[in-house]
Amino acid sequence: MAASKAERPAMAEEGLPAGKAAEVRASFARQGLMCAIGAAITELGPGRCALELPFSEGVSQQHGFFHGGIVGALADTAGGYAALTLLPVGSEVLTLEYKINFLRPAAGRRLLAEGAVLRAGRSVLVTRVDVFVLEEGQRHACAALQQSIMRAGAAPG
Repeated sequence: MAASKAERPAMAEEGLPAGKAAEVRASFARQGLMCAIGAAITELGPGRCALELPFSEGVSQQHGFFHGGIVGALADTAGGYAALTLLPVGSEVLTLEYKINFLRPAAGRRLLAEGAVLRAGRSVLVTRVDVFVLEEGQRHACAALQQSIMRAGAAPG
């Protein structure tokens, strides 16, 4: 079951150009998968984006952990939005490729993906995303992702 807005952490955003945070939030709201699983943006700044996801049966695998596909999707999305924060308003991004390493089972109450841009080129940006499970005040790394993101056409009207 998705967390209610009251249960979701407040989103922090600092240092972004006028209109960029609103553009990223609007783009995220169009992400069908992220909406369906109950993910939320919890941090947004130049070259960074953090997403959180509460655990539910809908994002689990047979052992009761977060499913690896969900871990990858959350990390891919966090990295993509970290990249988008560095591009002009009206830009779009697409993932070219990513590599993910699973470090431990993703067993916890929440999943946190923290994306950061490592290099921003003219047409390709490289990001790193660290993924953690949160349980009873503890935070444990469960995956690490590195990806290449390309600038794409303008956002849909």
